[in-house]
Amino acid sequence: QVQLVESGGGLVQPGGSLRLSCAASGIIFSTYAMGWYRQAPGKERELVAGITSGGSTKYADSVKGRFTISRDNDKNVVYLQMNSLKPEDTAVYYCHANDGFRNYWGQGTQVTVSS
Repeated sequence: QVQLVESGGGLVQPGGSLRLSCAASGIIFSTYAMGWYRQAPGKERELVAGITSGGSTKYADSVKGRFTISRDNDKNVVYLQMNSLKPEDTAVYYCHANDGFRNYWGQGTQVTVSS
């Protein structure tokens, strides 16, 4: 059974930081590209950051220079370090795993940026 379990969300003031974690089980983690998506109320889900099985990364323009995605293949965890958070970063953040044939989603974690 595949599970992607996100953690680390919460309420933070503008300019603050959070680190999201996504623990994967039931997959050969090192062979999967991993990604973080987000969905704000009334908006479509969008890619925030992705990391390939080889470690290459990509970011949405809106988060470049502020967010960093990384992975630990020994722990089967992907991280999203979020700095200089803005109110427009408020959304539910989802972890995604994809090996080109199969893809899986986590249940999401809420991030709220507000003073």
